[in-house]
Amino acid sequence: MSAPPERNVNKWIVALTVMLPTLIEIIDTSIVNVSLDHIRGSLSAGMNEATWAISSYLLSNAIVIPMSGWFSRLFGRKRYQMGSIALFTISSFLCGSAWSLESLIFFRIVQGLAGGGLVPVSQAILLEAFPRKEHGMAMALFGVGAMFGPIMGPLLGGVITDSWSWRWIFYINIPIGALAIFLSFLFIHDPPYMRRRRMGIDYAGFALLAVGLGSLQYVLDTGQRSDWFGSETIVTFTLIAAVAILFFIINERYHEHPIVNLRLFRDRSFTSGCIVMFFVFFNLFGSIVLLPIFLQVLMGYTSFQAGLVLGPGGLASLFTMPIVGKLVTRVNPKRILATGIVICAGTTYAMSLFNMQTNFWSFVLPRITLGIGLGCIFIPTTTLTLSHIPRENMGEATSLYNMIRNLGGSMGIAFATTMATRRAQFHQARLVEHLDPFNINYLEAKARISALLSWKGAQGASPDAGIYRELIRQSNMLGFNDAFFVVAVTLISVLGLVLIMQRPEEDTSGPGPGH
Repeated sequence: MSAPPERNVNKWIVALTVMLPTLIEIIDTSIVNVSLDHIRGSLSAGMNEATWAISSYLLSNAIVIPMSGWFSRLFGRKRYQMGSIALFTISSFLCGSAWSLESLIFFRIVQGLAGGGLVPVSQAILLEAFPRKEHGMAMALFGVGAMFGPIMGPLLGGVITDSWSWRWIFYINIPIGALAIFLSFLFIHDPPYMRRRRMGIDYAGFALLAVGLGSLQYVLDTGQRSDWFGSETIVTFTLIAAVAILFFIINERYHEHPIVNLRLFRDRSFTSGCIVMFFVFFNLFGSIVLLPIFLQVLMGYTSFQAGLVLGPGGLASLFTMPIVGKLVTRVNPKRILATGIVICAGTTYAMSLFNMQTNFWSFVLPRITLGIGLGCIFIPTTTLTLSHIPRENMGEATSLYNMIRNLGGSMGIAFATTMATRRAQFHQARLVEHLDPFNINYLEAKARISALLSWKGAQGASPDAGIYRELIRQSNMLGFNDAFFVVAVTLISVLGLVLIMQRPEEDTSGPGPGH
């Protein structure tokens, strides 16, 4: 199945081949979101239970991502990629054919396990297909696909669900998956160092990583709904995650064939880049989950109007990335990265100044600016992070990099929603202190509302209900402001790490830490 090492394939054909499985995997992380109500009704389930169609995919995805480099060595990268695409395609058909919510969740778990390795493996193949001096352009291609997926997922899911059925959001993967398998068979060839090899299987590492990351992802997904550590279940899963991850690190340190190559963290650029990308996705997902809630709950926007606010940001990233891909070969990528961090942090800070009088375009502009900033971050961060990794360790490095990036997004969502809720409670308690009969402003507000109610024919109605509703809105707004502010501070705090990252041409150290 593997071609001889001297056979060359055009790099642009390789890019197209690896982008297909990447695109369908990323789209499937968000395409189900808009179809949950249809799934719930069709399978006679509650909305909370239906959300497991999303969470189960993310849980299994998170477990496999860091293992993908090890699986590539165990089976051979081409076999592993084609096997993953085939299993992803088959499980997509089974998801569409699900007869109950339980069966759908099970098949989504299988789909997540199959799809988890597609992004890091495709990224590794793409980086190997392009020379190092063109890694910026390679990552621009990859970034466009990575950003296109989340934009198209909800839109595509809505169109398909409304036009046919929610089942077709899974069936649509079948022809794309078949084409991806065919192209991979023809054009993807393993270099000698990525062919199948005999090695001991790290059973302990496999089990500890699955338990640790699975438990952590469960805590992050359900913590806010379960009142965090007020829930015995959340406490239990947190302890399980902490113990499993600790023993996993110890096991990987001493195992002859570790499932995750932690030695890669000896490279300062790789370590710094992983931390930077963690907080970039912490910022991105934290802000992007708060903004539509702010718009719909406090400003009264419809889902469509909220989508109009969010959509231009993704388009801004799509247009920015090809430009940045050209620039990183001519300008110090550290400067572009630092500029992107400042833009994103400044934009998120601007979101902390939103109030009830903010108009539509004042919401859209920061979202566009955030998209431009992300376009300036993604490519130089990936290029700098992986610039000193030997080719034979690229699969392990991309799997670790993507795992940390995803964890940043999950933790950003959990942190931002919790921060907004808790700070809203804090501000509510403080604002209530001003609603007393000795406060002149409160008495004047009551008098004005009473007069307005009388003018509308509601004599005798108490103005306190309206005042309390407005107090809740204002306290929620202040809670959102605080969450946006803290998320902005966390991102700007990693700016110093950019200074210690090495430019690609500065690499004179030889084979690198994972050799």
